[in-house]
Amino acid sequence: MDIRHLNYFLEVARQKSFTKAAQALYITQPSISKTVKNLEEELGVTLLDRYGKKVELTDAGEVFARQAQEIVNSFHNLSSEIDDLMNLKKGHIRIGLPPMIGASFFPKVIGEFYKQYPNITIQLFEDGGKKVEKDVVSGALDIGVTVLPADESLLDGYVFVTESLKVVLHPTHPLAGEEEIHLSALREDAFILFREDFTLHDRIIGACQKAGYQPRIIYESAQWDLISNMVAAGLGVALMPETICRELDVEEVRILPLHERIPWELGMVWRKDRYQSFALREWIAFTESMLKQKN
Repeated sequence: MDIRHLNYFLEVARQKSFTKAAQALYITQPSISKTVKNLEEELGVTLLDRYGKKVELTDAGEVFARQAQEIVNSFHNLSSEIDDLMNLKKGHIRIGLPPMIGASFFPKVIGEFYKQYPNITIQLFEDGGKKVEKDVVSGALDIGVTVLPADESLLDGYVFVTESLKVVLHPTHPLAGEEEIHLSALREDAFILFREDFTLHDRIIGACQKAGYQPRIIYESAQWDLISNMVAAGLGVALMPETICRELDVEEVRILPLHERIPWELGMVWRKDRYQSFALREWIAFTESMLKQKN
């Protein structure tokens, strides 16, 4: 039996007539009679008491009709839910964002997305890029933002920022008056870095090693504003993306170009071999268009 058969039976029960039920459903009377007969044979009970042109539900028919109606109602609710999803009326997206970039890019994006799709809920998880990538791969997140390159064998994505790191110094630093700084010139300085779960942590250390020294790290944080405040307090130097540098108070710190280019490419990534909900597909298309326009 299927939903169509249940609908046929329920219409006969409502109309108390095979003829009227057939007319209401726009099918032939023999078709509906055969369907009900097959149901009775499948269940091994008589569902309808037939006399003349009239029919009545038997005791078994009453029980079957109640259960059949619940099944049909549930099916209609399911169809409506799926229609809502396909029309992007509902959905839930789990998004991973590194703390240092969330405030710079996403409040407006999320706000505009919510205006168009108010019934799609978004759950944000703040972690470093490494953790975000790991959680997208594992399925703990639907999508995330990380510093590229990511694992292309498992992840798809798009780039929305391509920048370089800049040096952030205290205004009284001996190199604060330079036009450009070589990384080797910071050999004796204390470094303030993002935490180990941030891709930039390893990238900065690697760049210093390439310049011939191991950086002396005195503090690590997940918060770019705390890092800049520590630089402003004269505790050390930092390397930050251009996007973050634009948020800094230029009266408290000095921001200079770095001679050696350390790239910072930011991207939205998702697992390539996993089913994408309708809401997630729309989020990908919406954010790609909006973020690329911004940059």
